[in-house]
Amino acid sequence: MKFTKMHGCGNDYVYINGMEETVEEGKKPELVRKMSDRHFGIGSDGVIFINASDQADFEMEMWNADGTRGEMCGNGIRCVAKYVYDKGFTDKKEISIISGGQIKYLELEVERGKMSAAKVNMGSPVFAPAEIPVEMPEGAEEAVNVPIEVNGTTYYMTCVSMGNPHAVIFVEDVAGLDLEKIGPLFENHERFPRRINTEFVKVIDKTHVEMRVWERGSGETLACGTGSCATAAACIRNGLTDNAVTVKLLGGELFIEWDQETDLISMTGPAATVYEGVWEIL
Repeated sequence: MKFTKMHGCGNDYVYINGMEETVEEGKKPELVRKMSDRHFGIGSDGVIFINASDQADFEMEMWNADGTRGEMCGNGIRCVAKYVYDKGFTDKKEISIISGGQIKYLELEVERGKMSAAKVNMGSPVFAPAEIPVEMPEGAEEAVNVPIEVNGTTYYMTCVSMGNPHAVIFVEDVAGLDLEKIGPLFENHERFPRRINTEFVKVIDKTHVEMRVWERGSGETLACGTGSCATAAACIRNGLTDNAVTVKLLGGELFIEWDQETDLISMTGPAATVYEGVWEIL
């Protein structure tokens, strides 16, 4: 089975052309776990199938490294756009991609016939607890700067859905965090019935923040597109930054802007192809 390894700011996935390759639905979780393994497989944060769609130009079918389904991936969706443009499945520079029932619209930046970056309309941030979901006292309209106790320490979180659930935690130091220890404790905390992606954020100034992320089902990744959008939304909602923010990640930078008039968040960032190969199906 042919595959392509791609990444956006180091958030790497294995991409499979679902329009040409067929994998039985029941076999996908095991295949994803094997492919994602960084010692015995290809190594990735997960696997993304690129499918045909009758609702958008293409469908992104995202799987986390542990074999569970994901709803949305901001870095992944840019790579899908690069894949379909570079390989000639479309010649349009404005395309739509559906993932987890959500349609996103992308504007492609092309250099020498190849897509180098894309601006993605990521939709509106959602703060309603039931829609994230996060457990809150009855009647609470949002989870903004609310306490949560993890491993005996009280943190303050702002929870946002960008089509998938996020908890943004503001800290003084991101580099020194023991993310391998506290990441799983947040991910599987009882207040998050569908688990959670957790962003640990240091505000540098009104237009720059630094972030590390623990993604449910994948662990720490070098970047998270939806997490960067959630981070910007949380920063703006708490009055910590302007409406346009550059998010510095371990694997690069993403530019996030929240248009207050339309209530839409856009994300601009790169996408890169690493290599292509053939997976031996035993």
